[in-house]
Amino acid sequence: MSPLIMIFTALLLVTWLIHRYSGLHQNISLLFLAQPMITAAAPMMVFIGGIISTPMATDPAWVTLPLTFMIAGTALASIPAALLAKRLGRRQATMLGFGSGIVGGLLGMIAVMNHQFSLLILAALVMGFSGAFAQQLRFAAIESLDDPKDIPKAISLLMLTGIFAALIGPELAFVSKDWITTEHGYAGTFLGIMALALVAILVVSQFKAPPITEDDLSKPTRPLSQIAKQPVFIVAMVAAALGFGLMSFVMTATPLSMHQLHHHSLEHTKWVIQSHVAAMYLPSLLTIWLGGRIKTKYFLLTGTLMFVGVVIIASQGHELLHYWWALILLGIGWNFLFYSGTTLLPLSYRSHERHKVQAINDFSIFTFQGLSSLMAGWVLYNYQWQGILYTCIPFLIIMLAITAMRFLTTRHEADAH
Repeated sequence: MSPLIMIFTALLLVTWLIHRYSGLHQNISLLFLAQPMITAAAPMMVFIGGIISTPMATDPAWVTLPLTFMIAGTALASIPAALLAKRLGRRQATMLGFGSGIVGGLLGMIAVMNHQFSLLILAALVMGFSGAFAQQLRFAAIESLDDPKDIPKAISLLMLTGIFAALIGPELAFVSKDWITTEHGYAGTFLGIMALALVAILVVSQFKAPPITEDDLSKPTRPLSQIAKQPVFIVAMVAAALGFGLMSFVMTATPLSMHQLHHHSLEHTKWVIQSHVAAMYLPSLLTIWLGGRIKTKYFLLTGTLMFVGVVIIASQGHELLHYWWALILLGIGWNFLFYSGTTLLPLSYRSHERHKVQAINDFSIFTFQGLSSLMAGWVLYNYQWQGILYTCIPFLIIMLAITAMRFLTTRHEADAH
């Protein structure tokens, strides 16, 4: 049995277990199955984007542009994705958004077949659009729950899909690269991306969106400026945005620092990055179990301290274990911060306000991620690895401040969050 078939078999098995034993709405299992089908495009582009781009690009410095434009596509589509969900409903908006994965895959296939680098960049941008709709699925999961106490479990389950996406993307690229014969290969990979997007659309077509109650509709809508002044909104958005941005900043710089500047082997570099990806998603198994028992502010504090640990360990030297431990803590810290931000965000809005709040939240997160990834190479080559770490420090101070804010504002609260 091929590794790809084994991965899909495991995904289907876990989906069935969630449907059968989680006690959550059936929407959660549908979203669990659909999300990695779309998000697999990102690790696929990380794996082969540079390989595909090298023979196409006129300048080697531009080979990371497809990945950069994919992140930019996710940021640009964040607000439209949320607003379309409000106008069309979650199911129709998500199906339409996932259709951009098919369009992007088609453009990518044509780009590779015709050796057109600019078209490949456009394809990555369009595939990034579908990623914005995939990120909205965590909010669709929250809205499907009958009991707010189930939010930590549902969020943790959807974050766990990152493991499957990280496995599916590179494995699909390897298996499908010669499905269509071209000079440099990989046209077939984009055909595979199109097939995954189609499957995701079919799965989401079974999603049943909960109705909006008359009570929700009768409540006055507050201006976004008023919502954004709430401490819980500030904590939620900053935790997720800084967590995502700093993680991308350090992760993007790590392979370049290890292999190019400090001459670690590709094998060691790959091991560090693979360990980091595992550390990003495996903690979701812990938050599934503990999320309903431990207040979110403690996950927020732990994630922030993990990021502080990254800077401390990484600044001690350039040996393999320095990078490995730093990237392990980086992955765990990202998981806890993104989990905390996503779990706290619903506390900042009323049901009928959710779409505009979710829109500005995701736009902030993925814009900061895109800028961080873009700046990582420039900072590294101009100021070395220490420059990467020093750049993180002001943002860590902000993270510590908003963590303290959350503890101060919840001293007298009894809720689980």
